Amino acid sequence: MKRLLCSLGLLLALSGPTWALDGANGQRLTEIQQRWAEIQYQTPKKQQAAEFEKLAAQSSAFTRSAPNAAEAWIWHGIVTSSWAGADGGLGALGKVKDARAALEKAIQLDPNALQGSAYTSLGALYDRVPGWPVSFGDEDEAEKLLRKALQLNPNGIDSLYFWGDHLYRQGNDKEAREALLKAKQAPPRPGRELADQGRRQEIDALLQEIQK
Repeated sequence: MKRLLCSLGLLLALSGPTWALDGANGQRLTEIQQRWAEIQYQTPKKQQAAEFEKLAAQSSAFTRSAPNAAEAWIWHGIVTSSWAGADGGLGALGKVKDARAALEKAIQLDPNALQGSAYTSLGALYDRVPGWPVSFGDEDEAEKLLRKALQLNPNGIDSLYFWGDHLYRQGNDKEAREALLKAKQAPPRPGRELADQGRRQEIDALLQEIQK
């Protein structure tokens, strides 16, 4: 269980402009995104669960103050998923269900928000959590969601990375490698330098795994 859920810690440093939100909420979103990257890529593993828990409280407050902002729900789902991955164990199952609910809420509000990032996040969840009867993992549902994410953001570093990872999990090494190499060519995201650096390291690690 711990091994399966720890991969949730790779969840998304998502792209997408914050200009759709007003000034205060846009700034709040940026702060959550940047703090996520700091925890994910710079914080020691043993400290990540506690730090993600704090950030989840902030992202939850964001959804309460901006309940109609899909971007707030997307990032609450991402933070909660990452908290689950860092925490591990059976206790993480409730968190991933909460993350799924947040991402589904985001899709209801605006499926195009942050370039369709809710689909990428939700697809990654379905790909990584255990299946029935333990949890809701479903590789077919993951593929459907990840394909939708690619339709909305065909050149995004995250949509391509998680599509490549899905293909690798399905044993399709050739197409997985193609998707990952394309992900490495994704344009940089202003203000998301740390997230981009971390994601490219994950891409390189997966490419090395494919080559074994």
